[in-house]
Amino acid sequence: MKQIIFTEKAPAAIGPYSQAILSNGTLYVSGQIALALVEAGANIEDETRQVMKNLQAILEAANMTFENVVKCTIFVKDMNNFVKINGVYGEFFPTNPPARETVEVARLPKDVNVEISCVAVL
Repeated sequence: MKQIIFTEKAPAAIGPYSQAILSNGTLYVSGQIALALVEAGANIEDETRQVMKNLQAILEAANMTFENVVKCTIFVKDMNNFVKINGVYGEFFPTNPPARETVEVARLPKDVNVEISCVAVL
């Protein structure tokens, strides 16, 4: 069984994909970005915080919280921002953080600086 999860509290998909899919008790959340903040010239901490708030809104739409998250993937345009991104990310996982990888990439959608996706379980 596959259920589409959507909330207006997070950006709509910018392509042919869903914000998230809930299947058999597992939530797969698509990568989130903070496009409006990048366009406004916000710093990496504010951009990361908005990405995490987008994830939070989607989790809440599926009746979950960050405590349900078991895995995250962080894509960054510049690994020199890792410490700043990690600091903000850690605010959302004060205890028992999920498994994670962080990967530097050449470019991200809409030229943002960070994109984060996650997997959560009921």
